[in-house]
Amino acid sequence: MCSATGALESRTRVLDLSVGLVEDLRSEVRRQEKGPEGFCQDFQVCLPYRGLFVWHVGREDVVGDSNQVVFVRSGEPYRMSGPLRDGYAELIITPDRQVLSEVAHVNGQPLSHHPLFTRRTRRATPGLQSFRTRFLHWATTASRRDNFEAEELVIALLQTAFQRNGSLDQPNAATTARLIRRAKEFLEAQLSDRILLADVARVVGTSPAYLTHLFTRVEGVSLHQYLTQLRLARALVELPHADDLTRLALEVGFSSHSHLSYVFRRTFGCTPSQFRETARRAAPPSPLRDQ
Repeated sequence: MCSATGALESRTRVLDLSVGLVEDLRSEVRRQEKGPEGFCQDFQVCLPYRGLFVWHVGREDVVGDSNQVVFVRSGEPYRMSGPLRDGYAELIITPDRQVLSEVAHVNGQPLSHHPLFTRRTRRATPGLQSFRTRFLHWATTASRRDNFEAEELVIALLQTAFQRNGSLDQPNAATTARLIRRAKEFLEAQLSDRILLADVARVVGTSPAYLTHLFTRVEGVSLHQYLTQLRLARALVELPHADDLTRLALEVGFSSHSHLSYVFRRTFGCTPSQFRETARRAAPPSPLRDQ
């Protein structure tokens, strides 16, 4: 996402291609309140992969976490707040405008009218999370990268981000959005801890029954499923660098190595060890496999 970088924020150009620019943004700037105003002149597709931030744009407070894809509309001022504890990181794609129009299937309509740029965010599927992580590791560690191959992978990432995976409802009412945001902030902050539904409801300020109904209606998954996907996304990012998988499992909130392995394999079709070895080889990801 367009922003000014400081001592606690780094923004690295990973790939500068004909189809678009790919950057890796990592921030440790902690803001309880909204930061200074920023402005982005480009359309961007942002793939957060660690932590949580809140993007204040227009009258909306948009949560960016590893379960979301964030769609930035050109020409809008914004402010940022967060992260909560360990910083946040996101992969930012600034596509060539023509490429983006084709991938988004706008059919001659302005990009700003596309439902995803209007809604600003959508939930990332596990397949996209896996593809995102493999792509990021390959793009930042491979000793040699073929630009032709990289361009195809960037387009595949964009296509996956725009794939329809549920309804695209209009933005929620302010009260609903605030409750959902608080729930997500609590889940991210307590990611490695044992969490009870009553704890989330108490922090959010509503009843467990109402929160369960509301969150499932808005996000399309239950609170527990959302939390599990957050934990799996963190495991994906850490796996290429992890030697002790039991320790990693506990750090991301699973009860044991076997618990992580069971949920990971059920979700991604491979074990954590297999994913780690594939990532460490820094081979280019397969869009067909990862989607």
